[in-house]
Amino acid sequence: MKKLLTFTALGTILAAAGAQAAGFHLREQSSAAQGNAYAGATAGAENISYAYFNAAGITRQKGTNFNFGGTYIIPKAEMKNVQDSSGTYNADSHNIVHAAIAPNMAISHQLNEKAYLALALNVPFGMITKYDAGWAGNGHGVTSKITAITLTPMAAYKVTDKLSLGVGLQIQYIKARLTQGFAKGNKTNTSVEGDTVDLGWQIGSMYEFNDQTRLGIAYRSHVQHKIKGDLNTPYSSLNGDIYAHLTTPAMFSIGLYHDINEKWSVMAEYQRVFWSSFRDLYINYKDGRPVSATREKWRDTNFYAVGASYKIDNQWKWRLGLAYDQAAVRLQHRTPRIPDSDRLWYSTGLNYQYNEKLSFDLAYTYIYAHKAHLDTKRTGNRGPSAPYPAQDVTAEYKNSVQLVGFSLNYKF
Repeated sequence: MKKLLTFTALGTILAAAGAQAAGFHLREQSSAAQGNAYAGATAGAENISYAYFNAAGITRQKGTNFNFGGTYIIPKAEMKNVQDSSGTYNADSHNIVHAAIAPNMAISHQLNEKAYLALALNVPFGMITKYDAGWAGNGHGVTSKITAITLTPMAAYKVTDKLSLGVGLQIQYIKARLTQGFAKGNKTNTSVEGDTVDLGWQIGSMYEFNDQTRLGIAYRSHVQHKIKGDLNTPYSSLNGDIYAHLTTPAMFSIGLYHDINEKWSVMAEYQRVFWSSFRDLYINYKDGRPVSATREKWRDTNFYAVGASYKIDNQWKWRLGLAYDQAAVRLQHRTPRIPDSDRLWYSTGLNYQYNEKLSFDLAYTYIYAHKAHLDTKRTGNRGPSAPYPAQDVTAEYKNSVQLVGFSLNYKF
């Protein structure tokens, strides 16, 4: 029974984000910042959407401000040279990762010359992967779906003319579903579904050296989740309520923004994502009996980005950015649910200032992911033990993603 539900960890379904961000992190929380490949996101504070990256930047948003937008994520994941443990080559798979929309919204209000409040709604984690039900590795996973929503009330205070501080409370909801089959060619007939709401926090600071240069430093805490749900199999005696502990990672970031002159601005960003907090996953029945135990051993990752903006005229601004994002999962821990690899970001975007109150942002990003090799024998995750063991599978993944972001900004 202990191996009935290896599932390569409930958390691995969260990694369905696969190609567009390390692990299962969705970085797409601001169309303006996306245009610069999120370079300087922690220091930019160009509109209220940047508050997701650093609450201290709210102090640059005078009066009352509203932002609403979203990113259409168009992934492409191809699996080739698929070979099972018998040495038989299987059909290649396409469109493993499905498209999705990641919306975001934020509103802020200035209380007085020093104090500011804001509320942000974001989708920081999530995506979908889906294989054909009868593929060679269906015992390791077929469908993986995650939806994560975070509501963050924030406050910021202007300590001096140069220094601002900000804090926020993360109220995070996660809903997950994954399925797998018992043997190659068999119908998918085992599933886990669950959800939870848990809390985290964030802090940030921003120092403005002068009107042209500012530095931002921010930290988002991990969120410890206890996901509660149901196990459904063809065997009624094995079905029941389950729970699993999952920790989403803490993040530390530093951003720099500088106006070279009235036309040109440059920015840079570094972020450390502490994925090493996700080392083990235990799934248990409600009464504490074990269902599965999986060793993950994810690693901390680094994100580097540089960008530039050019003010074409009083209404139009052009943005550019380049970034490098490390993978959280290495070869010896990679699973079919996580075709994860290092990736390069190429971004561009436009800002249009319609009038003093209303503006729009449009961004496009192409993400190239390095080829990823899969060998399930290396992971030690064997899938279900009854009625059939999962076959070992090797394969090559080729991933890429296109992101199209759009947002509206309004000052009341």
